[in-house]
Amino acid sequence: MISLIFAMDINNLIGKDNDLPWHYSEDLKYFKAVTSGKKVVMGENTFFSIVNRIGKPLPNRENYVATLANDFNYPNVNVINDLISFLKTIKDVSEEYFIIGGKRIYELSLPYADRLYITHIKNMKVMFIFQKLIIQNIKKLNLIKLMN
Repeated sequence: MISLIFAMDINNLIGKDNDLPWHYSEDLKYFKAVTSGKKVVMGENTFFSIVNRIGKPLPNRENYVATLANDFNYPNVNVINDLISFLKTIKDVSEEYFIIGGKRIYELSLPYADRLYITHIKNMKVMFIFQKLIIQNIKKLNLIKLMN
């Protein structure tokens, strides 16, 4: 099972400069609660933004990094060099894999998604340039969570 998890503001902003454009502890706690003990799939830039922020891959999760770099290697991290083939392989397994970003990984994964976990950020005081994430062809919208 493939699930996408992300937060977005009223303008569909999901990130800025390879980072979250907000810091809501409630959203981070929710993300941790939902993804702990699970498998998380991300792009290389998202992976390094996490490592730069917390000093290591996401703890208590099996980390997968999708990259086109054949020489990518990081201790205790699974490397995906062909994301589409990987998604097709895990599409029908019962275990849930969480796609956690970035933008291009979301776009490539969306057609294979079974669930979306979306946090809606309602109060954004500073707006940034954004790229809309188009949500289509989803079989099941699992959860919508509103944050003030």
